Amino acid sequence: MIQFADVARSYDGKVAVDGLTLEVRRGELFALLGPNGAGKTTTLKMLVGLLRPDCGELRICGREVVDDRRHAARSIGYVPDEPFLYEKLTGREFLAFVAEMRGLDRSAARRRIDRETARFRLAPFLDDLTETYSHGMKQRVVFASAVLHDPPVLVIDEPMVGLDPWSVRMVKDLLREAAAAGRTVFMSTHTLSVAEEIADRIGIFHRGRLHFLGTVDELRQVRRSHDASLEALFLELTEEEAGPV
Repeated sequence: MIQFADVARSYDGKVAVDGLTLEVRRGELFALLGPNGAGKTTTLKMLVGLLRPDCGELRICGREVVDDRRHAARSIGYVPDEPFLYEKLTGREFLAFVAEMRGLDRSAARRRIDRETARFRLAPFLDDLTETYSHGMKQRVVFASAVLHDPPVLVIDEPMVGLDPWSVRMVKDLLREAAAAGRTVFMSTHTLSVAEEIADRIGIFHRGRLHFLGTVDELRQVRRSHDASLEALFLELTEEEAGPV
């Protein structure tokens, strides 16, 4: 469903992503982990078509993202690290706008908005202007907008930032349910406990390169630390790979 083949991206001569090759399968929940500046957000922005790779090939559902951005947009639900809403729209108006952009007719849009309103418990504030929303409220509306069109691929950058405990539980359940239903979920997160709990596989990204790819149990075997937490393993690996500054 998602394929990176030797993908690279630089900014002003500084390499952000260096020859990434990775495949994420249908029905898999994949977590990309890494310290700040590792290249995770750049990777996600290339995946959703917001940035062009300097070289390499990136495919969604078998189609090249750069050559067919409309197909990529139809196939992906995207939740960025900073939720963006139009402040002079209500949450309901924003969801209706997204539904129209996704090609849903009014009847289908109304049903999908009602569905996501119930799932994300948006009713108490959905008809208020989004400029009055807290960060967590904005995040819930953005999540709802990302799944309105039932995309086969979900791409999520730091999904738990600013969410209360109920919302965190809801998002974890949503992502696992999406994978169980056959969707591909690609998320970037600093919340290592969440990745350890729900991800099928993880990738540890550092200085633009993928330094580990596999399950948490496989990482424990590689590190010969069978009882270690993902946090301890992650810190150990990234400190080793950092080398001298």
